[in-house]
Amino acid sequence: MNMKQPKNQLTVTKTFFPPIEEYQFQLQRIWENQWLTNRGALVIELEEKLKNHLTVSNMLVMTNGTLPIQIALKLFGQGGEVITTPFSYVATTSSIVWENCTPVFVDIHPDYLTIDETKIEAAITPKTTCILATHVYGNPCNIEAIEQIAAKHHLKVIYDAAHCFDVKYQNKSIFNYGDVSTCSFHATKLFHCGEGGAVFCKDETLFHEIFYRHNFGHNGPLDFYGVGINAKTSELQAAMGLAVLPHINFIIDERKKVVDYYNTQLDFTRLKKLKIRAHTDWNYSYYPVIFENEEQLLAVQKVLNDNNIIPRRYFYPSLNTLPYVNKVAMPVTDDIAPCVLCLPLYVGLNEIELERIVSLINSVIAPY
Repeated sequence: MNMKQPKNQLTVTKTFFPPIEEYQFQLQRIWENQWLTNRGALVIELEEKLKNHLTVSNMLVMTNGTLPIQIALKLFGQGGEVITTPFSYVATTSSIVWENCTPVFVDIHPDYLTIDETKIEAAITPKTTCILATHVYGNPCNIEAIEQIAAKHHLKVIYDAAHCFDVKYQNKSIFNYGDVSTCSFHATKLFHCGEGGAVFCKDETLFHEIFYRHNFGHNGPLDFYGVGINAKTSELQAAMGLAVLPHINFIIDERKKVVDYYNTQLDFTRLKKLKIRAHTDWNYSYYPVIFENEEQLLAVQKVLNDNNIIPRRYFYPSLNTLPYVNKVAMPVTDDIAPCVLCLPLYVGLNEIELERIVSLINSVIAPY
C-alpha cells in the first residue's frame, strides 16, 4: 500500500524538516559518542537549550507527550475523580482512565474553548483529587481562577499544554503555571523531535519524584525509590530537536503570516474564530474555525477534500462521548465540537494556496 502523501495535497499540518545536513551533524555526534539512550549528551544538551529558550527552571524531555500526563496522574490522581475538559485530544481523557481515575467533565467557554472555570467548583466532590485542564490550541485557560479554586479545595493542577511551545501568559512561559505542565514534541507540533514531549515542574521535590518515575524508579543502577515507567527519550529524538530548535523563530513567523491571511480574508460574518485570552503571546499552533452548524462544516470539508485540501475535525468527537466514560451532556461542547474545523497551517503554505483555500470556503458558506 502506498502511504505517501499525494503530490500538491494541502494537509492540516506538515512536519517541519530542518536542513538535512544539520540533522546529520547531530547524528554524527551520536555515532562518535556510541550512545543511543539513557540520557546521553544530546538529550541533556537539548534540555538545557530548551530551558534557556523557554525561561523555565525544571523540565524533563520524554519520549512522547502522553507519558508526562500519565506520570502526573499517577502522582496526583490517586484513583479519585479528576476534573477535566471534554474538548481536547483523546490522550487527556484516556490517560485519566488508564491511571484508574474517573474523568469528571466540565463544559467549555464558548469563545476561548478552554474549560469554563465558573463551572469547576460545582463539579468538586470529596473524591476529587486534581484538575487536568487543556490550554486549547495554545490558548491559555483562566489560570488565575483555576489556581484559586485549586488552592481553596487543596487540589493539584495539571495543565495539558501539548500545543503551547513558546506560548507566554502574563509575560511568563505558560509552562511555569500549575503544579505540572506537559507539552508534546510530536512531528505535527511547531517544535518537534519526531516523537517526544516534556514535563515542567517548579517544585524541586516533586520534580525529583517525576524524574525517577520516568526511569523505572531507579535510584542508581541497583536501587529504586519507587514504582516507575520507561518514559526516557533517545539520542535520535534529541538530535531532531536540536536541529529544529534554531529555526523556531522562523517557524512561528511563517505560521503567523498564514494566520494573518486567514484573519483578513475569511468571511467572518458566517464563521467564528478562536478568541485568544488577553495577556497571551500566542504561538499560531492551529487555526480552528467554527461553523454555524455541522451541515455547513461538512459541505466545506467536502469541497476542500475534492480540491485536494485536507483540513481536520479537531477536536471531534467531544470526549464526553467516548465509549469508556460516563456519558454526560456538555451543552457548549456538544454544540461546538461538531462545528470546528482546523485549516491548513504550516511553514511553506504560499499565498496562491491560501487564496484557493479561502475562496473555496467563502464560496460554500455564502449561500447559508
